[in-house]
Amino acid sequence: MLGSCVAITLWCPDKLVGAMSHFLLATRGRRPVIELDGRYGEEAMSLMLRELALVDVKPMQCQAKLFGGGEMFPRPRAAHSTSVGEKNGEYARRLLHAHGIRIVSENLFGKGHRQIIFDVASGHVWARQVKPIEIGESNTKETA
Repeated sequence: MLGSCVAITLWCPDKLVGAMSHFLLATRGRRPVIELDGRYGEEAMSLMLRELALVDVKPMQCQAKLFGGGEMFPRPRAAHSTSVGEKNGEYARRLLHAHGIRIVSENLFGKGHRQIIFDVASGHVWARQVKPIEIGESNTKETA
């Protein structure tokens, strides 16, 4: 399940292997990196690429798909401000470009959360976006 988080799926069609990350923030900022932490985009990418290298998959052999970066609690904000989800999605795009990995599909931003399923055997990813409930709306139906 993804809110403002972003998932990156990497799939190598030549070897039928893949990897998936789900990161909370683009980077950890200035805190020192003692051990890689998948909660941060850059480090999640390093972890995925390290595991793929163990089965002799190079970054440029992979296809990427991006999901998430939604606004869980939409509210008015300054015209030029960027949400955490938007920052995460844009960072993921830059990160993949820097590694020479082609993005073949993305489902980013908007309101609400997403649920995704990644079939590693085929490289297919299914996503369902669920809009947030507005204040005063009910998530349940009443029957008489």
